[in-house]
Amino acid sequence: MSATLTSQIQQFYDASSGVWEQVWGEHMHHGYYGADGKEKKDRRQAQIDLIEELLKWSGVQQAENILDVGCGIGGSSLYLAEKFRAKVTGITLSPVQAARATERAAEAKLTTKTQFQVADALNMPFADDSFDLVWSLESGEHMPDKTQFIQECYRVLKPGGTLIMVTWCHRPTDTDELTADEQKHLADIYRVYCLPYVISLPEYQAIARNLSFQNIRTADWSTAVAPFWDVVIDSAFTPSAILGLLLSGWSTIQAALSLGLMRRGYQRGLIQFGLLCANKSRN
Repeated sequence: MSATLTSQIQQFYDASSGVWEQVWGEHMHHGYYGADGKEKKDRRQAQIDLIEELLKWSGVQQAENILDVGCGIGGSSLYLAEKFRAKVTGITLSPVQAARATERAAEAKLTTKTQFQVADALNMPFADDSFDLVWSLESGEHMPDKTQFIQECYRVLKPGGTLIMVTWCHRPTDTDELTADEQKHLADIYRVYCLPYVISLPEYQAIARNLSFQNIRTADWSTAVAPFWDVVIDSAFTPSAILGLLLSGWSTIQAALSLGLMRRGYQRGLIQFGLLCANKSRN
């Protein structure tokens, strides 16, 4: 990654992770509210349900050595380590997140099963053919080179291993290009959440196909997760959350004040919650 973008992402999550943990808990990702988005449930349960629904959708029933790309404070890593009794390695650009994930692993008595480190997903410090599952839950949007990112995921997967990637996308543009207003909306999201750019789900599918992934499947779960932003907006403006935001600095405050950008993005069909599952060829 470029030094500037890497620094921006690191500083953003170093500053904000504490308050998001306080407000959201350990899972820093969307929740799942049923295929139609109408199921009423606790926010944390919705986030756990997203993990379970992803595993069900992908068909992954077991894994021994898992890489969690963009692990945050270890929410998915610890959940998967416990569920599969697997070894899980989590990487993040944020030293604060890596340290907190390590603390949480100790609290959960999963230190022997997990490790967390600061690493660049575009240049991972792992040997070829290392993991049977690469899990990337809402980190692809931060990658300045989407092809290189997926190439790295392919490289570190064992032959036959599975990639499960979930990422923010914009709508497909095969029939209609993005309008100037849509481009401005995306630019505002990029600025607030330290994103270089996002692409459409069909573009991700094409990248995976060109890299020789097999059994490629995609899905758009925008409807199922869109209610999450209403929940987050409500939870971000409680007295304790407001105090945490004030203490965490301007970038976090700006992100909180801009939560409506994502909600409106879903409402207008501009933002999509894209899933991609694929296997590394055995050849």
